[in-house]
Amino acid sequence: MQKRNIRFYLRIYKKILIQDIKSKMSYREDFIISMIGMVATSIAGAAAFWLVFQSFPSINGWNFYEMMFLYGFSLIAATPAQCFFDNNWNLRLQVYSGDFIKYCFRPINLFFYYMSEVFDIKGLGQFCFGIVAVVYAWIKLSLPFYWYTILLLLVAVFSASLFVIAILNLAASACFWIINSFFVLSLSNTLRDYAKYPITIFGSFLRTLFTFVIPIGFMAFYPSEIFLRPESVGWIVWITPVYGIMFFYISYKVWMKGAMSYNGTGS
Repeated sequence: MQKRNIRFYLRIYKKILIQDIKSKMSYREDFIISMIGMVATSIAGAAAFWLVFQSFPSINGWNFYEMMFLYGFSLIAATPAQCFFDNNWNLRLQVYSGDFIKYCFRPINLFFYYMSEVFDIKGLGQFCFGIVAVVYAWIKLSLPFYWYTILLLLVAVFSASLFVIAILNLAASACFWIINSFFVLSLSNTLRDYAKYPITIFGSFLRTLFTFVIPIGFMAFYPSEIFLRPESVGWIVWITPVYGIMFFYISYKVWMKGAMSYNGTGS
């Protein structure tokens, strides 16, 4: 099979993306309702924090604005997974019905082909709210802003996004080996909710678990420390990009291993 380069895949993805957006925009009411729903969900999450802080001045030393920064950062970091890898949620249905077999016969990367089929544009709603939350918290906390801050923030978000995508990939790929795999996806989504909290509020066992086994601490907390608590930044924060790339690569290989071993429903 002819080897494909990155430019080849970018050209294909551009064409698929345009067609997918056109098809979604043909049902504008559905798009608008979905976007409103996504933004409303994000606002509800922020409102929950506000209600908590009406009774407590801080959570383990973290004030409302710091928590808002973490929450907004986690929404931004989750956007690439929401927009570009949302088809993972349909994987188990495709595998169980046998429809997944159609992806195995095209002369392009199977992972790319499957993920490129769906672009969840409503994920941009949570992205916008995340930006608003981060900017609001940044101003309220009077955080310093230098010429390199934007670059550092982009690297931090990119690194955090890799962990969100990787955990989604691993959870979705369970369907290749587990018949009733929805609980794995559901569990991963539940655990992702913990990303909006500082990892220091957990005990030592959970801190270790959420750092090295299920690394949700890298979805928001560790990258955000660079901006919120620069004096507390440890070595583990600086390896976040490398760790993120490695973890994403592992999730990709596991997903591909399951996909390449797929033989249909057998019926």
